Amino acid sequence: MERRYRLVLSCPDRVGIVSMVSNFISSHGGSIADANQHSDPGSGYFFMRVEISAATLPFTLDQLKEAFAPIGHSFQMEWDITDSNRPKRVILMASRESHCLADLLYRYHSEELFCEIPCVISNHDKLRSMVEWHGIPYYHLAVDPANKQPHFEQVESLIAEHQADVVVLARYMQILPPKLCDHYPHRIINIHHSFLPSFAGAKPYHQAHERGVKLIGATCHYVTQDLDAGPIIDQDVTRISHRDHPEDMVRLGRDVEKSVLARGLRWHLEDRVLVHGNKTVVFA
Repeated sequence: MERRYRLVLSCPDRVGIVSMVSNFISSHGGSIADANQHSDPGSGYFFMRVEISAATLPFTLDQLKEAFAPIGHSFQMEWDITDSNRPKRVILMASRESHCLADLLYRYHSEELFCEIPCVISNHDKLRSMVEWHGIPYYHLAVDPANKQPHFEQVESLIAEHQADVVVLARYMQILPPKLCDHYPHRIINIHHSFLPSFAGAKPYHQAHERGVKLIGATCHYVTQDLDAGPIIDQDVTRISHRDHPEDMVRLGRDVEKSVLARGLRWHLEDRVLVHGNKTVVFA
């Protein structure tokens, strides 16, 4: 695939942003391969994602960032530029359930997800053979319910050692400590098996069954200190009926969880998710 530079930005909305960005690119001979923008009247903020053909610019990535910096400063932008040829490093974390982890490993193995997976971390040893079949190191870090701090210290050490760009909780059934959440803002992705904000916390399918809902869903979101309340990246639902027991809902929900998590991760890997406050703009 053609190498591209991806420019993503958000800033207070004002006249001239698109013109300034476009003129900057064209003045250096750059060719825009894809562009998306959104103006939010509620917050007064502007969001933009541009893909530029790297071969048409006379810059390295660092030189491009240096050249664009004055524009970013003048418009009070939060911005970044990435190289589409550089795969992000993704650490996967899971507990006992395999469906989300297996799906992501398959998509990685089939090159549907462009990334590197330096390791998988789990608080159980159940999924080791599946992970190691893919040639990926597997770390089993047991959790002492009476003292979880050593477990999370090991987790944080492995994340740093493997220089992870993003951590994915693929049904990792432990609550991350605030320190870890704050250290990696908008870089830890979770899949929650309900259509948040409904049925947050434990056993959401059982909660949904007790309420007699007709739709169940899954939510892919960034992890924050507030449990199941971080910025939402993607959601989806499937229909159920009074005939479905909690076990049926778990089975039906697994398919939704897999697809929602894979989409959310892919959009993150492609720099399509812009966070503002506790909301996201997703240029899917």
